[in-house]
Amino acid sequence: MMTDSPETLVEKQVTYVLQLNGQVFVIENVPARVNEETGEQFFSPSTVEHLQRIILTGQAPYRLAEVPVYSFAAKNQGLPLQKLA
Repeated sequence: MMTDSPETLVEKQVTYVLQLNGQVFVIENVPARVNEETGEQFFSPSTVEHLQRIILTGQAPYRLAEVPVYSFAAKNQGLPLQKLA
């Protein structure tokens, strides 16, 4: 939907997540301009280059995190759905 009001972009630190070749990369504290209405994130060219260097050079992460993985197609198996906090 198009509106006549201009986009409101705010500078924020975001978490960038990328899945590449079966691996998941999580990069925290990435500078971005974020659309307050839609949540869309915009990165400067230098930020994109830095993200690519981090991922493609294989540098060691500062920490590791275990994350749950779900299948959207999996059946609920009769369990009640819980609200997100």
